[in-house]
Amino acid sequence: MTVHILKLSVGTESVEGLQEWQTSPRAQGPDGLPRHVTRMSPRRAAEVLDGGSIFWVIKGQILARQPILRLDPVTGSDGIARCAIVLEPRLIRTQPAPRRPFQGWRYLTPEDAPPDLPDARAGDDPLPPGMAEALAEFGLR
Repeated sequence: MTVHILKLSVGTESVEGLQEWQTSPRAQGPDGLPRHVTRMSPRRAAEVLDGGSIFWVIKGQILARQPILRLDPVTGSDGIARCAIVLEPRLIRTQPAPRRPFQGWRYLTPEDAPPDLPDARAGDDPLPPGMAEALAEFGLR
């Protein structure tokens, strides 16, 4: 059974900003793929690697996802073992879904994950957070 990871993209203003960061050498592994390094390794690694994605929360809304390719053990310059979540380079925009701030990352079931935007809408500007939340209360997105 597949499970996804939900993560805040701290300091990111837009999907384009996240894409720009991920193309920088600091965000890439030795293989040139973007990765997100976390202190903890997912306990549900088998489910994450069974087609899971990382869903990015940007400015209070889930706006994009990236398929997870693998989980690599890494050791920081401080000698502490960490986990690198290695990602597919392309960001897939999703229907905006409001999320409150949280620390670390959370698991996200496929049923709770927002659907991908059709390619024709991938360049849409996100709704303001208040409006997106109001529409979600009415079951509209």
